[in-house]
Amino acid sequence: MNFRTIFSSLTGRAAPAAGGGRRAVVGAPPATRSYEGAGAGRRWRGFGPTLPPLAAQLAARGTLAQRARHLVANNPLAASAADAWVSNLVGTGIKPQSAHPEPAVRAQLNAAWERWTDVADADGLGDAYALQALAARRMVIDGESFAAIAHGEDGAPRIRVLDAEQVDGTMHRDLGNGARIIAGIETDAAGRRVAFHVFRDRPGLPLATSLDTLRIPAADLRHVFNPTMPGQVRGVSWFAPVLLKLADLDGAMDAQLMRQKVAALLAGFVIDPDGTAGGFEGERDGAGNLEGGLEPGTLKVLAPGQDIRFSDPAKVGAEVIDFLKISAREIAAGLGLPYETLTGDLSGTNYSSIRAGLVAFRRRVEALQHNVLVFQLCRPVWRRFVTAEILSGRLAAPGFERDPEPFLSARWITPRQEWTDPSKDAEAEVLAIQNGLMSRRQAVAGRGYDLETLDAEIAADNENAAALGLTFGGTPAPASSEEAA
Repeated sequence: MNFRTIFSSLTGRAAPAAGGGRRAVVGAPPATRSYEGAGAGRRWRGFGPTLPPLAAQLAARGTLAQRARHLVANNPLAASAADAWVSNLVGTGIKPQSAHPEPAVRAQLNAAWERWTDVADADGLGDAYALQALAARRMVIDGESFAAIAHGEDGAPRIRVLDAEQVDGTMHRDLGNGARIIAGIETDAAGRRVAFHVFRDRPGLPLATSLDTLRIPAADLRHVFNPTMPGQVRGVSWFAPVLLKLADLDGAMDAQLMRQKVAALLAGFVIDPDGTAGGFEGERDGAGNLEGGLEPGTLKVLAPGQDIRFSDPAKVGAEVIDFLKISAREIAAGLGLPYETLTGDLSGTNYSSIRAGLVAFRRRVEALQHNVLVFQLCRPVWRRFVTAEILSGRLAAPGFERDPEPFLSARWITPRQEWTDPSKDAEAEVLAIQNGLMSRRQAVAGRGYDLETLDAEIAADNENAAALGLTFGGTPAPASSEEAA
């Protein structure tokens, strides 16, 4: 069967049951099923049925993104989570190193890329790596981001990151012959993305007056999101699992803060057995707050029979603090972040625990870097850039028309991950290299550098040190020919 036949047969209709087409008996009643998760009863009354996943995502994505944006703008934990993901995913940038077999061509391509990064942003607000960070930030908060690629007057690519709302999420159309538009994304009969339908103006701009949409080919607009299920069309905010818990924790913290504030403002009570109003002296401001009354060193004269009793301010108990910490840990787990990274609380950590947590987190980060950011954004931009440079004549590329892949291939160096204990980790790395368990290239790439560039810098440093008669690390500089004579 060919590709079209296979996929056209996936109609979603149920297969007939064995035995003359009669429906097979489906196990036991829900309340007595072997899998408790599929059972019924009182404990499952609060769990309603869920829509099919794709429909649920399309229906909820807009509301989730709006609430996530609000919390990131107003909640310290949410803001910390967004910053933590961006700094770990992108940091100072995910940088390409040409994989061309000829060193001279590699050096030429890498140098051209570094020159271009400063003019990559169509809005002129940052370089190519700042665009990566912006795209990653919107992906974390909104669930997705879009990067439009056009060409400037010099023929080199220019990139502009678009808001998720600028791709019309309300546009759903059947185009016939199997082609369709779902949430502003046009696909052909085979399900391949062929175009995006984008509002001409950015939503929310004061001077945005047009609701017209542009049809932008898929090759000119990169859609960056983390797909979590087959057939997913649009992205979902990474805050979706914890939005309600973040809002509740924020309310609980505010309630505790107000409790302490009220307790601190209320100093005491005057007891008057005669029933006349005692109260504190002083003027009130426009909000009705008492400006006078008790002050340091005050001697309060009470009438005969009056008494004064001071309030005992409420304290936040250890159980409240523990509960708030547990809530924060649950939120960190839902966001995929270590608790210490989210909150900055290192009070309960040691070397082993923090390193174990960071190792698992860095595996998650590495998977997202290469499976999402590199594949969906970085690699297409690199290939577009190299092709434009060669076609414009700025780079000589003999054989490009015959086989472009050597010129378009690249290795991607992610930001350096800082070590918990540099001495121990460096010793382990050196042992791995010496025993053939790791190459120098792997070790250098893990630090965020390119091996050829590092070797060239080391050679230049050694040459300069020898010329100046300098020694480092206990190794004497080699004597010059004149000194040897």
